[in-house]
Amino acid sequence: MSYRHRSSPLHSARASVACAYCLALAVAALMVSNPLVLGAVTVAVLGAGVAARVGPEMLRAALYALPLALGIVVINALVTRDGLTVIWRLGDLPVLGQTDITLEATTYGAILGLRAVAVILCGALYTAAVDPDEVLRLFRRVSFRSALTATLATRMVPVLIRDSRRLADAQRCRAGSPPSRLALMRAVSSGVLDRALDVAAALEVRGYGAVRRPPRHRRPWSRHDLAFAAAAFLIAATAIVVRVGGLAAFHAYPVLRATFGAGTIALAVALPAIALLPFADRRGIAR
Repeated sequence: MSYRHRSSPLHSARASVACAYCLALAVAALMVSNPLVLGAVTVAVLGAGVAARVGPEMLRAALYALPLALGIVVINALVTRDGLTVIWRLGDLPVLGQTDITLEATTYGAILGLRAVAVILCGALYTAAVDPDEVLRLFRRVSFRSALTATLATRMVPVLIRDSRRLADAQRCRAGSPPSRLALMRAVSSGVLDRALDVAAALEVRGYGAVRRPPRHRRPWSRHDLAFAAAAFLIAATAIVVRVGGLAAFHAYPVLRATFGAGTIALAVALPAIALLPFADRRGIAR
């Protein structure tokens, strides 16, 4: 998964605003625990990915995240001893001891798994919709050399792939069992930053490190910048208010207690609406 510019309002927004938008969605996923609201946040992230025309990338991230979510459900159900509603008695298991699967532990594990999926999808949205060069440009006034090194390390990903293929071909020619993929990845990735540092040092010798800090370029705020900045603020503020104020409450232990009133339903409808509203304005976006 990598960034590619597409004709969408999120791609047209500045990098700082797009980062804040993705971060606000992740904050909302971490703050809320009510399954209805958390599901609405997940739908909002998926909808934002589809509206930003990165649906295939989001689908691939979801396919990778689902096994992790399932593992969280199983582990939480096995190791958590809280909860009063026993749904399965496994008896005395090695290491775990007396194990009873409770409805509360299983449900809370599902909540944690859904939260993990939502956060991973936020990361996928950031990766596919936010220009990494613009993100590095935000930090160049803080440390020019660090930004240059990070840029070179990012640009060396194709070199890393070619090195891994050469190492794999060479190792297949050796006798004995082939090494694991982890060993191959460790051998390849161990030198990528060293190579980036060497290239950065060579560029510094040629004068790149001697330049002064670049002047501040004041880019005017577009309608997309304002729309996504407002959406990010509203999403984060709503999630914080819900968490601090105890709205849309959910308690897993000792028995399941959740709020599914009109306020919770309105909140579940409002969050995706706020997240997707900036995509409605496509003025100035090339088809």
